[in-house]
Amino acid sequence: MTTGNFTDWAGAIVDIGPIYPFVGLEALFWILGMAFWVYWQVCQSVQERRGWEEDLSKFGDKPLPTAES
Repeated sequence: MTTGNFTDWAGAIVDIGPIYPFVGLEALFWILGMAFWVYWQVCQSVQERRGWEEDLSKFGDKPLPTAES
């Protein structure tokens, strides 16, 4: 991958131009990342609730065993 045809980094960055891909899409990527994170949290919450309800129906209000018994 090349970052452009220039021989010296000294100078104005405006003259060099962008040195990484997708310049200007940072806000979009941030929004997409936040949306994915919220989606992930909701999915995890649903799965954990299902597992909790399954365990609750299986064991009910029985006390948990202790190390002494």
